[in-house]
Amino acid sequence: MNMCFELPDEQATDALATTLARSLISPSILTFSGELGAGKTAFIRSMLRALGVTSTIKSPTFSVVESYCLSDYSVHHFDLYRICDEMELEAIGVRDYFSSDAVCCVEWPERAPYLLTQVDISFVLKIHANLAGRTLIATAESERGKALLTCLGRAQG
Repeated sequence: MNMCFELPDEQATDALATTLARSLISPSILTFSGELGAGKTAFIRSMLRALGVTSTIKSPTFSVVESYCLSDYSVHHFDLYRICDEMELEAIGVRDYFSSDAVCCVEWPERAPYLLTQVDISFVLKIHANLAGRTLIATAESERGKALLTCLGRAQG
């Protein structure tokens, strides 16, 4: 199941991320692909804000993972851009983050194909040629992903 969303500006990105946040359940694994500057971190930051995170939301480019504890579950935001070998992730105990009470958002999932075998939704962000806006392509990879994507589609209407 695929859906395509046009995100002409920051407000559209915030709105879609907020809709996703309202539909999230744990456990869920969401991946985010796209070139540098495509808006992966911005989308996840908007989603975290909609979930009620009020602290500083840092990009985990150098730390690999940033975690946020919510009332019902935790959200772990991974940025695998600097990962050269999946074994680096094993050294930090990455599998422990993928628990039944967690939502994991993974940027640059192509850097860890063996780790990410049970993804719920894969998001791909593409920058428009004129640099005005983005297209987000969402692909449900599981039954949970289909349910989340159905909620997103209904809300976009």
